Amino acid sequence: MSQEHVSSSPPIKIGEKILLAENIKKSFGGLVALDGVTVGIRKGEITIIIGPNGSGKTTLLNVVSGFLKCDLGRVLYKGNDITNMPPHKINELGLVRTFQIPQPFSNLTVLENLLVASRESKGLKVLNAMKKSKWIEYEERDVERATQILNIVNLGKVADQPASKLSGGQLKLLEIGRALMNGADTVLMDEPAAGVAPSLAHEIFSLLRRLAREKEMTFLIIEHRLEIAMGYVDYAYAMAKGRVVAQGKPEEVVNSPIVIETYLGG
Repeated sequence: MSQEHVSSSPPIKIGEKILLAENIKKSFGGLVALDGVTVGIRKGEITIIIGPNGSGKTTLLNVVSGFLKCDLGRVLYKGNDITNMPPHKINELGLVRTFQIPQPFSNLTVLENLLVASRESKGLKVLNAMKKSKWIEYEERDVERATQILNIVNLGKVADQPASKLSGGQLKLLEIGRALMNGADTVLMDEPAAGVAPSLAHEIFSLLRRLAREKEMTFLIIEHRLEIAMGYVDYAYAMAKGRVVAQGKPEEVVNSPIVIETYLGG
């Protein structure tokens, strides 16, 4: 499906489903990774997917974001069918995927990492780059916007440092900043608190909650550090063996007998 065939849909309101993955099936040879998974994500909310390793969580994110093609099922975003659409096309629609291990441009500064994430940079076009008057105004706007975003994600003080100098937690904040610079309104995140000190992990989730409440952004996250994440999320899905085994309010899901048995080892 190409972007040209994406239809114009009415704006999604807060609390309405902005993303729906329906009856998703994915196998790798004889291994069934996703066996009819359905999840619905509401605009302006933080939704978490929990489950043991191998339950299909990351595979689901990869299918939704276009990094893997599903065998059956469909993915709808803002009412449009984006099933098996290439990742860059999905990105252009405002749905952005981040990864457990951040992959910044290590030799660029923190500010420069945001600038290259801008989809509006006119100077990147060959003809515009030949005429300074064609791109300098856009570059100035990008720098101003990137500076504002760095302050939002609490990286303003390290804007001129190489990204290679950032801590693990700061790299996660940079990933969020790049998603904002890219114009994302929905972000899929794989373990944003992994390997991060508890204080900075709380800062990351506090930022996500603020962006959801103030900017009406939507987040679908995978996370194992439930003692930190559950205080910030709005809705939870639990997966096991490629299936959704529980869903609902976070406290109900983590205390459900099937989740205790399959995930928490009780």
